[in-house]
Amino acid sequence: MFAVIKTGGKQYKADKGALLKVEHLEAEVGKTVELNEVLLVSDGDKITVGRPLVQGAKVIGEVIRQGRAKKVLAYTYKPRKHSESVRGHRQYYTQIKIVDVITA
Repeated sequence: MFAVIKTGGKQYKADKGALLKVEHLEAEVGKTVELNEVLLVSDGDKITVGRPLVQGAKVIGEVIRQGRAKKVLAYTYKPRKHSESVRGHRQYYTQIKIVDVITA
């Protein structure tokens, strides 16, 4: 059984027991989060596709850690102008473990 969920503007395939790195969620480590934006639920043979969401379906996950991703550098260079700049960015993320997929 799995579900396709939407959080942080991205879509993730959520199997029971899977570890996902999603965009930052406001939750403490060890707490559970409830993800209600379920786009698709598959229960072996039966597949339910939402329009746009599956009514009554939700995914429950446990927050494993809050962290920041590796640094991404953005480099800008203009030839013959003696102009260059380097900017760095580290994106915040939340790692969750999928505990249960609940269907309607």
